Formats: sequence, C-alpha cells, structure tokens
Amino acid sequence: MKALTWQGKRDVRVEDVRDPRIEQPTDAIVRITSTAICGSDLHLYEVLGPYLKPGDILGHEPMGIVEEVGPGVTRLKAGDRVVVPFNISCGSCWMCERQLYAQCETTQVTSEGKGAALFGYTSLYGSVPGGQAEYLRVPQAQFGPIKIPETGPDERWLYLSDILPTAWQAVKYADTPRGGTLAVFGLGPVGQFCARIGRHLGAERVIGLDLVPERLDMARRHGIEVLDVSALDDVPGALIDLVDGRGPDAVIDAVGMEAHGAPLGKLAQTAAGLLPDKLAQTMTDKVGVDRLTVLHAALKAVRRGGTVSVSGVYGGEQDPMPLMEMFDRGIQLRLGQCHVKRWVDEIMPLLSGDDDPLGVEDLRTHRMPLERAPQAYEMFQKKQDGCVKVVLAP
Repeated sequence: MKALTWQGKRDVRVEDVRDPRIEQPTDAIVRITSTAICGSDLHLYEVLGPYLKPGDILGHEPMGIVEEVGPGVTRLKAGDRVVVPFNISCGSCWMCERQLYAQCETTQVTSEGKGAALFGYTSLYGSVPGGQAEYLRVPQAQFGPIKIPETGPDERWLYLSDILPTAWQAVKYADTPRGGTLAVFGLGPVGQFCARIGRHLGAERVIGLDLVPERLDMARRHGIEVLDVSALDDVPGALIDLVDGRGPDAVIDAVGMEAHGAPLGKLAQTAAGLLPDKLAQTMTDKVGVDRLTVLHAALKAVRRGGTVSVSGVYGGEQDPMPLMEMFDRGIQLRLGQCHVKRWVDEIMPLLSGDDDPLGVEDLRTHRMPLERAPQAYEMFQKKQDGCVKVVLAP
C-alpha cells in the first residue's frame, strides 16, 4: 500500500510499504477513505523528529471502511463505516472505566513514562503506524472505532477522530459560566471548533485571537468576535480592557509549543534539532523547549478566579511558569490529552441532523490526494494558500 512516511526534518514522502494485517484478536483492518493533517503533526515535521525514525507512518485523524476484524472483535464487521480515535484505549481497564481513555493502562507506553499509545506519533507513544495511508491496522478495535452512518460526506464525521472532541474537552475544561466570556488563543482547526462549541454551550461572548487573515475570516463567518494579535502591543492588556477591565472568565490555549513571538523558545527548538537524536531527546524532554508566549498571555489575560484550558501540545519539563501570579489570582489550569470516546455521545447528535450547528463542513480548506501529502504539509506549516485544514484522500 501507499503511506506517508517520515524521513527527516521537513521531509515526508509517500512510499510503498507492506500492507497491515491482523496481528492480535482485537485488531481490525480499515481501508482509509479520508485522513487529515493535524496541527500536532507539524510538531513531528519540525520539533519532535528525534523521536521518529525514517519510514515511520504518520497520521492520527483517519476514517474509512472496515475490511477485516480479528476474532476478538464482535461489535464491528466488514463494510462498517468508522472513525478511528487518535488514542488507542481498551475501554475496560481502571483508567478507561473512569473515562480517562488517554491514560489507558492497557496501552500506556510505560517505558517512556507516557499515557495511552497514539497512532502515528513517535516512539514516545508507541511507534504505532499511522493513518495517512491506504490501510490501517487498528489495535483494541473491540472498543476504539466509532461506528457512523453510511450517509453524509466524510468531513461530517472525520473530525471525531481528534480535533472535534479535543475542542469539546477544552471548552468543557474551560467551564465558562453561562452568559460569560470565553477567549480562544489560536484559530487553527481546534481553535475554530473551540470558539464554535463555546458559543453552542452557552458563552455569551467568544473572542478568538490569531494573526492569519484566513483564520480570522473563518471565525467571523461563525459569529466569533476576533482580535488580530499582530496589531496589538499588549495582548493580555487588550483582552482585559475588552472584558470589563477584569478579563475573560475562561481562556483556551489552542496553540501550544510552537507559538509565534518566542525567540528564545525557537532558538532552543532549533538547537535541539541540530543535536544527535539521543541528545536532542534529552534536551527536548528535560531542559524545556516550549515557546510559552501564548500560555503566559492566557494566564495573564484570564480574570481572577478564572480558568485556563490548554489543548495545545507542550513538551518541556523545565519551562518557567508564573506560579506566584497564578496563585495570587486564583487561576485554575486544566490540560491534557483528549479522552476522545468520553465526549462522542455528546457530540454525535450535533452531527446526525440535517443542520450543521458546529459548522463541521466549513473547516476543510483543501482536499488533496495522498500522493500530494508532502506539498500539503509544507503548505499547512507555512500557512499558504489560505490553508486552515487539509484532508487527504488515499
């Protein structure tokens, strides 16, 4: 089959690789019909290369048709249309019983001190071949795949794999009081959904912040108030002034480790990328190479007693945090990998009707064949051609 493989920093290629096969009784094989490029895939393209090896198959936002199931899978059959969550969880361990699916004890990568295994996401998370391919082996298929209706375009359902439940969790964690104000830093795909979900779940005012014109325009289309941060000298101050002089009730950081405007963090990431893999892994994991511009801005902008919810990916362990200010102002901080299946039952009714209250069919800006995935990665990273979200068709 054809699959997108990582070969080096900013070097991904579509190659012929061995077809996946059933390896465990709880496996399934899915023929991929659509697979998206996630913003966190760009971390692999740039920063997290030391945890990859040439030939690793990328991608963790897939959907398709079940081709084959192992004898331990009774809830699926060949021909079922499914979305595959990005985290691999068993559904029955101690963590899964508490709906902490991203911490599944059956698939935890304990050798790296990490949570549940992920598709297509480095040795830190199990080196499981990803879904930017023609076929995908799905472990723990007795629980993981989400059965969806046979009708409707792929983009109606595809985002259940990651970014839609990730945004839903971020908004739930933000816990904006009904009638309150939510600010969303970053209007990439997750941020777009955070803003829309925030309005849907009762925030009276949602303010989205970004510097990419196409992202700002998309948010405006969905009734979101926007701020172009490139035109502001003091982003937290502007938000505080805009919201009663005290700031939003809740703020979501939907950006993460590669934020703009953090030259020291950028320098550290670049330096780590020049080191041999083992040294780069140590620097990335222990020294702290995150760009914290957005997270610090979110913490400074939220009102006293408010909540900052983090959906953007961070990787460092020694990054400085303004703990005295956080303590004094009584700020709550919630973050973590999304527990995808925890939120599916709440989201599905919003996707199943004739309307589209979350605008899921107005997110994808580019649909491209899998063969053009290398060009798609470059375009997405450089924010060219109005690119907000890319869906690949194997």
